[in-house]
Amino acid sequence: MSNLKLCQGPDCHTYHTQDRLKGTKGSKTYQTRRRSSMYYGSGNFCSMHCYNDWAETFIDRAVDHFGRLTEPKHLTEDNAWTKSYDYNGYRNIPDEHYFFNAITKERRPITREQYNDNNYTLNS
Repeated sequence: MSNLKLCQGPDCHTYHTQDRLKGTKGSKTYQTRRRSSMYYGSGNFCSMHCYNDWAETFIDRAVDHFGRLTEPKHLTEDNAWTKSYDYNGYRNIPDEHYFFNAITKERRPITREQYNDNNYTLNS
């Protein structure tokens, strides 16, 4: 069984490139690209051109389906915490890992293990 994926661009087959031209002499057609790896749009598109074609055609339906924002989101002191670190390897001292609050500019130190733990939060 082949692990080739088809590009999801709605117009991929209309672009005239050598790798899209398939068939025998006299009955050649342009076809959607098939590849083992796609590098755009989470691995669904062969190029940014095809990704943009899809977005132009389907983005409104996708946003409506998954939920269009009707009110602005707010970053508050409570939800402004992100993990970060200062790289100090060039000075031969350990990197400094911390939680950073983008609103208050407060830094709270954490260990490297806590930084690498995707489930670790300030409330753990």
